[in-house]
This record gives sequence, C-alpha cells and structure tokens, in this order.
Amino acid sequence: MFEALGNKLQDILDRVGRESKLTDAQVKTAMREIRMALLEADVNFNVAKDFVAKVSEKAVGQEVTGSLNAGQTVVKLVHDELIETLGGESKQPTLKTDGNVWFMVGLQGAGKTTSTGKLAAFYKSKGRRVLLVAADTQRPAARDQLEVLAKQVGVPVLKVADGEAPQETRRRLDEYLRTDYRDLVIVDTAGRLQIDEALMDQLADLQTELAPSETLLVVDAMTGQEALNVARVFDERVKLSGLIITKMDGDARGGAALSARSVTGHPIYFAGTSEKLTGLEPFYPDRVAGRILGMGDVLGLIERAQQADLKAMEVKKPGDFDLEDLLTQLRQIRKMGPLGDLLKLIPGMSRALPEGFNVDEKQIQRIDAMISSMTAKERRNPKIIDGQRRKRIAAGSGHTVQDINRLLKMHEQMKDMMKMLQRMSGPGSKGMGKGMKPPKMPPMPPNLKR
Repeated sequence: MFEALGNKLQDILDRVGRESKLTDAQVKTAMREIRMALLEADVNFNVAKDFVAKVSEKAVGQEVTGSLNAGQTVVKLVHDELIETLGGESKQPTLKTDGNVWFMVGLQGAGKTTSTGKLAAFYKSKGRRVLLVAADTQRPAARDQLEVLAKQVGVPVLKVADGEAPQETRRRLDEYLRTDYRDLVIVDTAGRLQIDEALMDQLADLQTELAPSETLLVVDAMTGQEALNVARVFDERVKLSGLIITKMDGDARGGAALSARSVTGHPIYFAGTSEKLTGLEPFYPDRVAGRILGMGDVLGLIERAQQADLKAMEVKKPGDFDLEDLLTQLRQIRKMGPLGDLLKLIPGMSRALPEGFNVDEKQIQRIDAMISSMTAKERRNPKIIDGQRRKRIAAGSGHTVQDINRLLKMHEQMKDMMKMLQRMSGPGSKGMGKGMKPPKMPPMPPNLKR
C-alpha cells in the first residue's frame, strides 16, 4: 500500500545530490516535495507539517558523516523521522499470566471479526489458551462467522444472545471460565458508526462490565482520513489502548497508517497483510519505514521463512539438481507468502522492479502441476522424458507439450546457472573475471495455458 508514496519519496531523495553539505535551498525544495507527497498519500495535514518541520530542523547545515553523501544523510533523517511518526519502538498488547480480556472495536466492515480470528490463531501458536466471545448482535451472521473462524483456528467460542444484558454476559463468561480455563479472552463487539450514540452507549456498558485489559480499535487502511476521526471518537468513548491496521496489502495510499499513531497517541500493535488467518503481523515501525524508502525488510523475510517452517534442502552438486528439488523449493517458497510481496522485502528490489510488476502466482501453480504429473523416476532423471512421456505429462497436467518443453529448458538453464555460481564461489575461485557478467536467472516458462 505504500508503493506510490515510497516511489515518490525515493525520487525526491535521489535528487538531493551529492553535496558535501546540505544548503538551506536544497532542504527547502526537498521538504516541500516531501510534504506534497505525504499529503497526496492521504497523510493528516498536521502530521505532514510536523514531519517536514522536524526533518528540516535537523537537515539544515548538517555535515555529512562518515561515508554518507548529502542525499544519504537526508535519507537517514527521513527514515529516522518516519520511524518516530509510526510509533518508534514496536509495542505489543500487555499479556498477564491470567485474566486477559481484550475488546475488539471498530466500524462496520473494517475487518474486526476476521482480525479477532487472526489474533486467536496468532496467540494460540504461542501457547495461549484462547476463548472468543461473539458479542456482535447487530450484523446478521456475525456470530456464525466468528464460530467458523474459531473452528478453523481450533478454539472455543461463547455466543452472546440477542438482547442479552452486559451483566448476563459477564456471568456466563465467568461460569464458562470456571469449567474451561482460558488465559486470553477476545471479545468481538458489534461494528458501528461513530455517530450512533445508542450503539456507542451499549459498547461502553459492555466494556464497563467486562473490564478489558486491552481495547483494540480495528482501522481499515482504505478509509483514509476518516479513519482518524473514527479513532478519536472511539478513544473518547471507550479509551483505546492500541490499534490494528487492516488491508495493508491493498492499494490504499497509506496515509491513515502513517497518521494513526501521531493523531491518536496509541501504538499500532498489528497489521493485517492478507485475508488468510495467518495474515496478521506485529507492526514494526522501523521495518515499515524501511519498506517505504526501498530499504527492504530482511528481518521480515527471515521471520516468514521461520514461520513457514522451511526445511533445509539437502546439499547436492549443481549437476544433481533435479525436478524433484525444483518442486520442493517452489512449494517451500510459496509457504512464505505471495512471491511479489517477498521480492519487495529484499533491499533495493522495490526500485529495481519495473512499474506495475506483478508475479503470476498461477504460473507457479502450473509448474507445480506439470512436475506433479511426472513419475518419481522422471523427476529425478529428466533426460528420460521422451516424446511419449511429454504427451502423457501434458495431458495429465492440462498443458501442452510445448509447455513441458519450456519447463525442461528452464530446468536445464537453472542447472547451468548453479554450476557457474559454484565455479565463481568455490575454493580457489577468483570470482568474476574482468568483463564477465553475472549469470541471469532463467525466465519462467512463458504463456503457459490454463
């Protein structure tokens, strides 16, 4: 969602130049452009104004330090201020040994019920015994939706009845916890409009009765400036403790997420990154700032690999890299998430990729289907795949013989590339000789039929 803003900021900072000292004129020009880029990204006006003022104050007359040029110095100042604007150090909800009750609040359609299920999955994976309370009696089927999510996660759910008083909900919850111990209770409340006083009163009454240790506002990143007004009203009525930003994988301009921390004074705890139950990540201001400025997020990439529980590939000689290995690697990488998102976590990659670049995930699936249609013997020794075998594999995977030919050619190119890399990095190697170019990654088979 920060792609457009990130590209603009990087273009501006690239133009600062390589001066040994930053002049007032340079700083003013760059800061004016940065302020406009922030406003175009839907960042709150006061937040954008304060941001530029703080960076300008630090930048004017700043001597270049170490090996940094003027442009890099400004990048560092902008990066540091972005981190502060987003909240500084990463913070997470407070978790006591027992008696944790979390209240989920937000507008209708912000993704509150889905975020409740994601939180349950996240903390169950960390060993917490979670109970969900379906207290949204306003939206049709909201309680049923939460029940479905609870079954997918593998946690119980307590449904609040229509018209049930907060005191009765408290009594039923206490009775449940006496027979089934749970150390984290997450309450999904009814989505509402901030101007709906009656519903806000009901929410406040339920909060008073349940006395939650955390009250989390779910903010839809697509709502822009309005999200900040919503946060203010909710904070006045129910005293928020933190935020969850949803739809961070969308094409919103990102202003709400950038402004939320400054405007509300509350930390962003989590960011929703996909519709999947696993699509919830702790919010790290430094990593988000790095992504915006094209610095990537190597730690995020490592964590995704760890969460996917990737097993190390058996070390083989490059010449032994067969189709079985290729299939295993593709499947393991896909566990880490969409390939397009993974590429953007690599430092500098967001700028290197052409505008509008998108990885066709279905193409990866089609390669999987073709290799899966081969026998184990064929995968381990592709050279035996003759004309008849190619016809059989094509028919079995729903592709053409030409598609199979392209896949086999790609595999051979990958083997050649691996051999070259080993020669360049092996014992006694001097790396690339003068005039040598690094090997190019072979392209995926083009135009695969569905």
